[in-house]
Amino acid sequence: MSSPRPATEWLADAVLYQIYPQSFADSDGDGIGDFAGIEARLDHLQWLGVNTVWFNPCFVSPFDDAGYDVADYLNVAPRYGTNEDLARLTEAAGRRGIRVLLDLVAGHTSDQHPWFRASANDPADQRFIWADTEQAPPGFVASPGSRPGFYQPNFFESQPALNFGHARMDPAEPWRLPVDAEGPRANRQALREIMDHWLGLGLSGFRVDMAASLVKDDPGQAETAKLWTELRGWLDRAHPQAALLSEWGDPQVSVPAGFHADFFLQFGPRGDGLPLRSLWNNWEGTVSEPWEPLEPYFGARGEGGFATFLDAWREATGVIGDAGFISLPTSNHDFSRLATGPRTAEQLPAAFAFQLTWPTLPAIYYGDEIGMRYVPGTPTREGSRLGPRYDRAGSRTPMQWDDSPNAGFSTAPAEALYLPIDPDPARPTVAGQRADEGSLLHLVRRLIALRKATQELGSGGSTEVLHDAYPLVYVRGGRYLVVVNPRSEAAETAAPAGRTTAVEARGVTVAEGRIRAEGFGFGVFALDAG
Repeated sequence: MSSPRPATEWLADAVLYQIYPQSFADSDGDGIGDFAGIEARLDHLQWLGVNTVWFNPCFVSPFDDAGYDVADYLNVAPRYGTNEDLARLTEAAGRRGIRVLLDLVAGHTSDQHPWFRASANDPADQRFIWADTEQAPPGFVASPGSRPGFYQPNFFESQPALNFGHARMDPAEPWRLPVDAEGPRANRQALREIMDHWLGLGLSGFRVDMAASLVKDDPGQAETAKLWTELRGWLDRAHPQAALLSEWGDPQVSVPAGFHADFFLQFGPRGDGLPLRSLWNNWEGTVSEPWEPLEPYFGARGEGGFATFLDAWREATGVIGDAGFISLPTSNHDFSRLATGPRTAEQLPAAFAFQLTWPTLPAIYYGDEIGMRYVPGTPTREGSRLGPRYDRAGSRTPMQWDDSPNAGFSTAPAEALYLPIDPDPARPTVAGQRADEGSLLHLVRRLIALRKATQELGSGGSTEVLHDAYPLVYVRGGRYLVVVNPRSEAAETAAPAGRTTAVEARGVTVAEGRIRAEGFGFGVFALDAG
């Protein structure tokens, strides 16, 4: 079973794994993944070595936005199973030393939620943001009920924003409420009740969707930060073992606000997610039109720069200190996978060597451990399209378990699947890579084991960057030399003094005061400075 350590302690050793539940494993043949399917595949996660998983939203929903439109926070969607099925899955994961986190959609509900239906017919209700005007303010949507006026959505129109108040009042917008008004207070209390409900069933915490979006017109998210600080204080008193991770994309603000960890993301106030995109984004797959094209550091041409990520990481860690963690994902349900566009399978080992030895919490998106690709041309499903070149469906295709029909994901007819299987006949599978000791899957497993067994390679400890061009060279804890060359051409640089012993290396040599890394080479070396 998982140990009862406080979240601040166990998160330091966490290797996160994100599961998109409708695409992971289908147990009943309806074409959609479910809790029983996940439970049947827990041995894969245990064998891989991950110890913390988080599920995308699995609550009752009309699924206009793949479950991020919640219609009932206290019950799971029938397509996944029941609350009891989730509790059984959580218990089974715990027996394997794996904690389970849920995705908490804090800033909005579905327009089908009973709270909103009641609010749309009650002019006195303050749970949502309503403007009683003859014309819609920018971005507002006409009331669907007897209540006159318009409501403010938080993302899609079907996702009305919960009212946590406004940080500033404006006479031109008299509908604004202060953060301590009745409606905002009720919503803050509801968040406690929702978290308390699921933590009481054995869950280990939450990843909070759009965590910065709660209080409106909030310069610097100061009032939103106060809200989360208040909730973290309650959580520490009521559930000290529970973790709170944010989808904020700005760790130096979100962690001081009360979150245990935040992700570098493909969006956020720091250059619209540039720190993460400067590593992985190769202008294929999910592309937001405002983004300026850039060559990623992990690009075969070797024209990217590591400094953008490094500067952001240094700035954030300088603010956070020991108060929490930054998480670095391989990808996620909203962003292209590592294997996207021109990035080929031979480039992935170097990326994982970096991600699993850098002092951030690694978050592996399901299937990235075998090199599943972003599948172009995947049909739009459940609100996946965000722009002309931004359809998230290509990152949400079914997990590829083996070479049986539907890649072992489901026994349903192919046309009934949640999304089509990658049609590439050479698609990687778990079974195929389990049988190959030289596969990416085995490498990821070894790197996870090395990280867990070697304190210096974890989330804490020192990091000295010796070379931030090609190859990337850094020393962890004064004892381990890491070399990563993401480009196709060989690269050389000076080696630190002392003898080195290869721990996990491919295409990297250290000799006579020089490091030589072949194209896409990587290496972890024990360093004897004496």
